[in-house]
Amino acid sequence: MDKAALKTTADNLVKSGKGILAADESTGTAGKRLASIGMDNTEDNRRAMRDMFFSTSGAAEYISGVILFEETLGQDRVDGKHSFATDMMAHGVIPGIKVDKGLEDAFETGEKVTNGLDGLPERLAGYYQQGARFAKWRSVFSITDTLPSAACIAENCDRLARYAKMCQEAAIVPIVEPEMLMDASGAGHTIDQAYAATVRVHKALFKKLEEHGVYLGGVLLKPSMVIEGHACDVCTTTNDVAEMTVKCLKESVPADVAGVVFLSGGQADTQATEHLNIMNQIAEKQGGLPWPLSFSYGRALQGEALRAWGGREDALENARATFLHRAKMNSLATKGLYTADKEDGLCLGKCACA
Repeated sequence: MDKAALKTTADNLVKSGKGILAADESTGTAGKRLASIGMDNTEDNRRAMRDMFFSTSGAAEYISGVILFEETLGQDRVDGKHSFATDMMAHGVIPGIKVDKGLEDAFETGEKVTNGLDGLPERLAGYYQQGARFAKWRSVFSITDTLPSAACIAENCDRLARYAKMCQEAAIVPIVEPEMLMDASGAGHTIDQAYAATVRVHKALFKKLEEHGVYLGGVLLKPSMVIEGHACDVCTTTNDVAEMTVKCLKESVPADVAGVVFLSGGQADTQATEHLNIMNQIAEKQGGLPWPLSFSYGRALQGEALRAWGGREDALENARATFLHRAKMNSLATKGLYTADKEDGLCLGKCACA
Protein backbone atom coordinates (compact mmCIF):
# COMPACT_ATOMS: atom_id res chain seq x y z
CA MET A 1 0.00 0.00 0.00
CA ASP A 2 1.44 3.36 -1.07
CA LYS A 3 0.09 5.61 1.66
CA ALA A 4 1.72 8.73 0.22
CA ALA A 5 0.02 8.27 -3.16
CA LEU A 6 -3.34 7.57 -1.53
CA LYS A 7 -2.99 10.65 0.64
CA THR A 8 -2.12 12.82 -2.35
CA THR A 9 -5.16 11.67 -4.31
CA ALA A 10 -7.50 12.07 -1.34
CA ASP A 11 -6.17 15.56 -0.60
CA ASN A 12 -6.58 16.59 -4.24
CA LEU A 13 -10.20 15.48 -4.18
CA VAL A 14 -10.94 17.86 -1.31
CA LYS A 15 -8.68 20.69 -2.44
CA SER A 16 -9.92 24.10 -1.33
CA GLY A 17 -12.92 25.27 -3.37
CA LYS A 18 -13.46 21.94 -5.10
CA GLY A 19 -15.82 19.00 -4.73
CA ILE A 20 -16.92 15.83 -6.48
CA LEU A 21 -19.59 15.33 -9.13
CA ALA A 22 -21.47 12.08 -8.49
CA ALA A 23 -22.42 10.92 -12.00
CA ASP A 24 -22.50 7.23 -11.16
CA GLU A 25 -26.19 6.51 -11.77
CA SER A 26 -26.80 2.96 -12.90
CA THR A 27 -28.24 2.32 -16.35
CA GLY A 28 -31.71 2.13 -14.85
CA THR A 29 -31.39 5.32 -12.84
CA ALA A 30 -29.86 7.15 -15.79
CA GLY A 31 -32.92 6.04 -17.73
CA LYS A 32 -35.17 7.71 -15.17
CA ARG A 33 -33.20 10.94 -15.55
CA LEU A 34 -33.59 10.77 -19.32
CA ALA A 35 -37.27 9.89 -19.11
CA SER A 36 -37.85 13.02 -17.03
CA ILE A 37 -36.88 15.09 -20.08
CA GLY A 38 -38.58 12.86 -22.64
CA MET A 39 -35.55 10.90 -23.86
CA ASP A 40 -35.17 7.15 -24.37
CA ASN A 41 -32.72 5.14 -22.27
CA THR A 42 -30.16 4.31 -24.96
CA GLU A 43 -26.38 4.20 -24.72
CA ASP A 44 -26.06 7.16 -27.09
CA ASN A 45 -28.44 9.24 -25.00
CA ARG A 46 -26.64 8.31 -21.78
CA ARG A 47 -23.36 9.26 -23.45
CA ALA A 48 -24.81 12.59 -24.60
CA MET A 49 -26.09 13.36 -21.10
CA ARG A 50 -22.70 12.64 -19.55
CA ASP A 51 -20.88 14.56 -22.27
CA MET A 52 -22.95 17.66 -21.56
CA PHE A 53 -21.66 17.78 -17.97
CA PHE A 54 -18.14 16.52 -18.48
CA SER A 55 -17.34 18.88 -21.35
CA THR A 56 -18.48 22.05 -19.56
CA SER A 57 -15.71 24.59 -19.96
CA GLY A 58 -14.43 25.89 -16.63
CA ALA A 59 -15.96 23.11 -14.51
CA ALA A 60 -12.51 21.85 -13.48
CA GLU A 61 -12.11 25.02 -11.44
CA TYR A 62 -14.79 23.71 -9.07
CA ILE A 63 -14.91 19.94 -9.68
CA SER A 64 -11.97 17.85 -8.45
CA GLY A 65 -13.27 14.43 -9.43
CA VAL A 66 -16.19 12.61 -11.00
CA ILE A 67 -17.68 9.31 -9.82
CA LEU A 68 -18.54 7.28 -12.91
CA PHE A 69 -20.64 4.23 -13.61
CA GLU A 70 -18.79 1.29 -15.16
CA GLU A 71 -20.24 1.95 -18.63
CA THR A 72 -19.10 5.57 -18.57
CA LEU A 73 -15.54 4.85 -17.43
CA GLY A 74 -14.91 2.89 -20.61
CA GLN A 75 -16.91 5.17 -22.91
CA ASP A 76 -15.64 7.63 -25.49
CA ARG A 77 -16.92 11.17 -25.66
CA VAL A 78 -19.58 12.06 -28.22
CA ASP A 79 -16.91 13.32 -30.65
CA GLY A 80 -15.08 9.98 -30.36
CA LYS A 81 -11.68 11.61 -29.89
CA HIS A 82 -10.98 10.53 -26.29
CA SER A 83 -12.52 8.48 -23.53
CA PHE A 84 -14.29 10.40 -20.79
CA ALA A 85 -11.60 9.36 -18.31
CA THR A 86 -8.74 10.47 -20.57
CA ASP A 87 -10.39 13.82 -21.20
CA MET A 88 -10.95 14.38 -17.48
CA MET A 89 -7.35 13.65 -16.61
CA ALA A 90 -6.20 16.06 -19.31
CA HIS A 91 -8.14 18.80 -17.51
CA GLY A 92 -6.92 17.88 -14.03
CA VAL A 93 -10.12 16.13 -12.96
CA ILE A 94 -9.74 12.75 -11.24
CA PRO A 95 -11.89 9.88 -12.57
CA GLY A 96 -13.59 7.69 -9.99
CA ILE A 97 -15.82 4.64 -10.17
CA LYS A 98 -18.84 3.24 -8.35
CA VAL A 99 -17.94 -0.34 -7.49
CA ASP A 100 -20.83 -1.67 -5.43
CA LYS A 101 -23.46 -3.79 -7.16
CA GLY A 102 -26.53 -2.43 -5.44
CA LEU A 103 -28.80 -3.34 -2.56
CA GLU A 104 -30.66 -6.44 -1.49
CA ASP A 105 -33.03 -7.28 1.36
CA ALA A 106 -31.17 -9.14 4.07
CA PHE A 107 -32.99 -8.78 7.38
CA GLU A 108 -36.45 -9.44 8.77
CA THR A 109 -36.61 -5.72 9.48
CA GLY A 110 -36.64 -4.99 5.74
CA GLU A 111 -33.20 -3.38 5.91
CA LYS A 112 -30.73 -3.85 3.09
CA VAL A 113 -27.10 -4.77 2.55
CA THR A 114 -24.88 -3.74 -0.33
CA ASN A 115 -23.37 -6.34 -2.67
CA GLY A 116 -20.25 -6.29 -4.81
CA LEU A 117 -17.29 -7.75 -2.92
CA ASP A 118 -17.05 -10.89 -5.08
CA GLY A 119 -14.35 -10.36 -7.69
CA LEU A 120 -13.75 -6.79 -6.54
CA PRO A 121 -9.90 -6.93 -6.47
CA GLU A 122 -9.86 -8.00 -10.14
CA ARG A 123 -12.36 -5.30 -11.09
CA LEU A 124 -10.37 -2.66 -9.22
CA ALA A 125 -7.21 -3.59 -11.13
CA GLY A 126 -9.10 -3.10 -14.39
CA TYR A 127 -10.60 0.21 -13.26
CA TYR A 128 -7.14 1.47 -12.32
CA GLN A 129 -5.87 0.63 -15.81
CA GLN A 130 -8.77 2.66 -17.24
CA GLY A 131 -7.77 5.69 -15.16
CA ALA A 132 -9.88 5.44 -11.99
CA ARG A 133 -8.04 6.66 -8.90
CA PHE A 134 -10.87 6.62 -6.40
CA ALA A 135 -14.01 4.58 -5.84
CA LYS A 136 -17.33 4.69 -4.01
CA TRP A 137 -19.41 2.14 -2.11
CA ARG A 138 -22.85 3.07 -0.75
CA SER A 139 -24.69 1.47 2.14
CA VAL A 140 -28.10 2.66 3.31
CA PHE A 141 -29.70 2.85 6.75
CA SER A 142 -33.31 3.52 7.67
CA ILE A 143 -34.13 5.48 10.83
CA THR A 144 -37.05 4.66 13.14
CA ASP A 145 -37.47 4.10 16.86
CA THR A 146 -35.78 0.72 16.41
CA LEU A 147 -33.67 1.13 13.25
CA PRO A 148 -31.00 0.89 12.11
CA SER A 149 -30.62 -2.49 13.73
CA ALA A 150 -27.33 -3.65 15.21
CA ALA A 151 -27.17 -6.46 12.65
CA CYS A 152 -27.61 -4.10 9.71
CA ILE A 153 -24.98 -1.71 11.03
CA ALA A 154 -22.48 -4.50 11.68
CA GLU A 155 -22.85 -6.17 8.28
CA ASN A 156 -22.85 -3.03 6.17
CA CYS A 157 -19.93 -1.47 8.03
CA ASP A 158 -17.91 -4.67 7.68
CA ARG A 159 -18.55 -4.67 3.93
CA LEU A 160 -17.59 -1.00 3.66
CA ALA A 161 -14.34 -1.72 5.49
CA ARG A 162 -13.48 -4.75 3.36
CA TYR A 163 -14.17 -2.75 0.21
CA ALA A 164 -11.98 0.12 1.49
CA LYS A 165 -9.07 -2.21 2.20
CA MET A 166 -9.32 -3.78 -1.27
CA CYS A 167 -9.33 -0.32 -2.84
CA GLN A 168 -6.22 0.82 -1.03
CA GLU A 169 -4.38 -2.36 -1.98
CA ALA A 170 -5.23 -1.49 -5.60
CA ALA A 171 -3.89 2.10 -5.19
CA ILE A 172 -7.43 3.49 -5.30
CA VAL A 173 -8.83 5.91 -2.69
CA PRO A 174 -12.08 4.60 -1.19
CA ILE A 175 -15.07 6.81 -0.50
CA VAL A 176 -17.19 5.19 2.20
CA GLU A 177 -20.84 6.24 2.01
CA PRO A 178 -23.11 5.31 4.94
CA GLU A 179 -26.31 7.01 3.77
CA MET A 180 -29.02 7.70 6.35
CA LEU A 181 -32.22 7.69 4.34
CA MET A 182 -34.35 10.82 4.73
CA ASP A 183 -36.77 10.11 1.91
CA ALA A 184 -37.49 6.41 2.33
CA SER A 185 -41.10 5.29 2.46
CA GLY A 186 -42.57 6.41 5.77
CA ALA A 187 -39.46 8.35 6.81
CA GLY A 188 -40.68 10.51 9.66
CA HIS A 189 -37.69 10.52 11.95
CA THR A 190 -36.70 13.63 13.86
CA ILE A 191 -33.37 15.39 13.62
CA ASP A 192 -32.48 14.02 17.07
CA GLN A 193 -33.12 10.47 15.86
CA ALA A 194 -31.01 11.19 12.77
CA TYR A 195 -28.18 12.45 14.96
CA ALA A 196 -28.20 9.40 17.22
CA ALA A 197 -28.38 6.94 14.33
CA THR A 198 -25.62 8.67 12.37
CA VAL A 199 -23.26 8.70 15.34
CA ARG A 200 -23.89 4.98 15.91
CA VAL A 201 -23.21 4.11 12.29
CA HIS A 202 -20.10 6.29 12.00
CA LYS A 203 -18.55 4.88 15.16
CA ALA A 204 -19.21 1.32 14.01
CA LEU A 205 -17.80 2.10 10.56
CA PHE A 206 -14.53 3.55 11.81
CA LYS A 207 -14.10 0.69 14.25
CA LYS A 208 -14.39 -1.74 11.31
CA LEU A 209 -12.02 0.33 9.19
CA GLU A 210 -9.46 0.14 11.99
CA GLU A 211 -9.95 -3.62 12.38
CA HIS A 212 -9.32 -4.15 8.65
CA GLY A 213 -6.17 -2.02 8.67
CA VAL A 214 -7.54 0.74 6.42
CA TYR A 215 -5.35 3.84 6.20
CA LEU A 216 -7.65 6.75 7.17
CA GLY A 217 -5.41 9.36 5.55
CA GLY A 218 -6.41 7.78 2.25
CA VAL A 219 -10.16 7.63 2.94
CA LEU A 220 -12.99 10.06 2.23
CA LEU A 221 -16.27 9.88 4.15
CA LYS A 222 -19.45 10.59 2.19
CA PRO A 223 -22.06 11.05 4.93
CA SER A 224 -25.61 12.29 5.06
CA MET A 225 -26.24 15.60 6.71
CA VAL A 226 -28.09 15.26 10.01
CA ILE A 227 -31.62 16.14 8.97
CA GLU A 228 -35.16 15.06 9.75
CA GLY A 229 -37.06 12.65 7.51
CA HIS A 230 -39.26 14.08 4.78
CA ALA A 231 -42.43 13.00 6.61
CA CYS A 232 -41.42 14.47 9.97
CA ASP A 233 -43.90 17.10 11.15
CA VAL A 234 -41.26 18.99 13.14
CA CYS A 235 -39.28 21.12 10.72
CA THR A 236 -35.78 22.34 11.50
CA THR A 237 -33.87 25.38 10.32
CA THR A 238 -30.85 25.43 8.06
CA ASN A 239 -28.75 26.42 11.06
CA ASP A 240 -30.09 23.47 13.07
CA VAL A 241 -29.02 21.00 10.38
CA ALA A 242 -25.58 22.56 9.99
CA GLU A 243 -24.92 22.72 13.73
CA MET A 244 -26.12 19.17 14.39
CA THR A 245 -24.08 17.81 11.48
CA VAL A 246 -20.85 19.47 12.60
CA LYS A 247 -21.46 18.25 16.16
CA CYS A 248 -22.08 14.72 14.86
CA LEU A 249 -18.87 14.68 12.83
CA LYS A 250 -16.81 15.92 15.76
CA GLU A 251 -18.21 13.14 17.93
CA SER A 252 -17.90 10.28 15.46
CA VAL A 253 -15.21 10.89 12.81
CA PRO A 254 -11.48 10.43 13.55
CA ALA A 255 -9.22 13.37 12.84
CA ASP A 256 -7.06 11.27 10.49
CA VAL A 257 -9.75 11.00 7.81
CA ALA A 258 -8.69 12.90 4.68
CA GLY A 259 -11.98 14.68 4.09
CA VAL A 260 -15.76 14.76 4.29
CA VAL A 261 -17.75 15.03 1.06
CA PHE A 262 -21.47 15.22 1.75
CA LEU A 263 -24.22 13.62 -0.28
CA SER A 264 -27.25 15.79 -0.99
CA GLY A 265 -29.74 12.93 -0.51
CA GLY A 266 -33.24 14.28 -1.07
CA GLN A 267 -32.46 17.94 -0.46
CA ALA A 268 -33.32 20.74 -2.89
CA ASP A 269 -30.34 22.09 -4.84
CA THR A 270 -29.95 25.37 -2.97
CA GLN A 271 -30.76 23.72 0.36
CA ALA A 272 -27.77 21.40 0.01
CA THR A 273 -25.60 24.41 -0.84
CA GLU A 274 -26.87 26.46 2.10
CA HIS A 275 -26.27 23.66 4.60
CA LEU A 276 -22.70 23.11 3.38
CA ASN A 277 -22.03 26.84 3.48
CA ILE A 278 -23.17 27.27 7.09
CA MET A 279 -21.18 24.22 8.19
CA ASN A 280 -18.02 25.79 6.81
CA GLN A 281 -18.85 29.08 8.51
CA ILE A 282 -19.28 27.20 11.80
CA ALA A 283 -15.95 25.44 11.20
CA GLU A 284 -14.21 28.79 10.72
CA LYS A 285 -15.74 30.19 13.91
CA GLN A 286 -14.53 27.12 15.79
CA GLY A 287 -10.99 27.58 14.54
CA GLY A 288 -11.24 24.87 11.90
CA LEU A 289 -12.10 21.19 11.84
CA PRO A 290 -9.73 18.23 11.36
CA TRP A 291 -11.05 17.61 7.83
CA PRO A 292 -12.24 19.74 4.89
CA LEU A 293 -16.03 19.79 4.40
CA SER A 294 -16.93 19.54 0.73
CA PHE A 295 -19.55 17.98 -1.55
CA SER A 296 -20.15 14.89 -3.64
CA TYR A 297 -23.49 15.83 -5.16
CA GLY A 298 -25.45 14.18 -7.96
CA ARG A 299 -28.92 15.57 -8.52
CA ALA A 300 -28.09 18.76 -6.61
CA LEU A 301 -25.50 19.55 -9.31
CA GLN A 302 -27.14 18.00 -12.36
CA GLY A 303 -30.91 18.32 -11.98
CA GLU A 304 -31.43 21.93 -13.01
CA ALA A 305 -29.00 21.65 -15.91
CA LEU A 306 -30.67 18.47 -17.15
CA ARG A 307 -34.02 20.24 -17.29
CA ALA A 308 -32.43 23.19 -19.08
CA TRP A 309 -30.99 20.83 -21.71
CA GLY A 310 -34.03 18.68 -22.41
CA GLY A 311 -32.02 16.77 -25.02
CA ARG A 312 -31.90 19.77 -27.37
CA GLU A 313 -28.71 20.67 -29.18
CA ASP A 314 -29.62 24.37 -29.16
CA ALA A 315 -29.97 24.27 -25.35
CA LEU A 316 -26.53 22.82 -24.60
CA GLU A 317 -24.84 26.16 -23.91
CA ASN A 318 -27.52 27.21 -21.45
CA ALA A 319 -27.49 23.80 -19.76
CA ARG A 320 -23.73 23.88 -19.33
CA ALA A 321 -23.91 27.41 -17.91
CA THR A 322 -26.55 26.19 -15.45
CA PHE A 323 -24.34 23.30 -14.36
CA LEU A 324 -21.31 25.59 -14.04
CA HIS A 325 -23.33 27.96 -11.89
CA ARG A 326 -24.33 25.22 -9.44
CA ALA A 327 -20.75 23.96 -9.28
CA LYS A 328 -19.57 27.49 -8.53
CA MET A 329 -22.18 28.01 -5.82
CA ASN A 330 -21.08 24.82 -4.08
CA SER A 331 -17.45 25.81 -4.46
CA LEU A 332 -18.25 29.02 -2.60
CA ALA A 333 -20.06 26.99 0.05
CA THR A 334 -16.90 24.96 0.74
CA LYS A 335 -15.34 28.26 1.82
CA GLY A 336 -18.38 29.61 3.67
CA LEU A 337 -18.73 32.37 1.06
CA TYR A 338 -22.08 31.48 -0.50
CA THR A 339 -24.99 33.92 -0.23
CA ALA A 340 -28.49 33.59 -1.67
CA ASP A 341 -28.14 36.75 -3.74
CA LYS A 342 -25.54 34.97 -5.87
CA GLU A 343 -28.37 32.78 -7.20
CA ASP A 344 -29.82 35.80 -9.00
CA GLY A 345 -28.86 34.85 -12.52
CA LEU A 346 -26.18 32.52 -13.81
CA CYS A 347 -22.61 33.29 -12.82
CA LEU A 348 -21.20 34.12 -16.23
CA GLY A 349 -19.00 36.95 -15.05
CA LYS A 350 -22.03 39.14 -14.36
CA CYS A 351 -22.17 38.86 -10.58
CA ALA A 352 -19.83 39.35 -7.64
CA CYS A 353 -19.14 35.68 -6.96
CA ALA A 354 -15.38 35.96 -6.68
